[in-house]
Amino acid sequence: MSRVGNKPIPIPDELKVDYHAGHIVVEGKSGRLERTIHPMVDMEIKDNVITVIPKKDTRQGKAFQGLVRSLVSNMVTGIHKGFERTLEIHGIGYRAELNGKTLVLHLGFSNPVNFEIPEDIGIVVEKNNIIKLSGIDKEKVGHIAASIKRLRPVEPYKGKGVKYSDEVVMKKAGKAGAK
Repeated sequence: MSRVGNKPIPIPDELKVDYHAGHIVVEGKSGRLERTIHPMVDMEIKDNVITVIPKKDTRQGKAFQGLVRSLVSNMVTGIHKGFERTLEIHGIGYRAELNGKTLVLHLGFSNPVNFEIPEDIGIVVEKNNIIKLSGIDKEKVGHIAASIKRLRPVEPYKGKGVKYSDEVVMKKAGKAGAK
């Protein structure tokens, strides 16, 4: 039994949800998200509540029920509240600056790295070393944050690089002194 899939998804009053033939559209003040739903599940919208129902009572049907429920819940939450991801830059001379819709990163390379930010992702740079990404699509915000982090991952000896704000880096001891 899918514990996640059985939970109903409440729809806030200011959102409009439309579902027809395996395609769901969620609209609100902050934007519009749409997604094609897996054919092994179906959805029912009644009394401002979305319920995901598996078409077949199999293990795979229940797994897709939980997956689709999570995806639709993220769509509703994204349109209603939005998602945010924070990155931190550590290292001497490492910094970030915003130049229009381009994020310019100085990460210890010989030239700065220019990272193009998509239109539907908001970005704020604070104190030259904190990058805040925001948007309505959780998947896209996470993907952009991971792409920025991948430019200079944190190294384990000094902790230099780009990391998530809630990430904990375990530092290694390094070499023992030779006698």
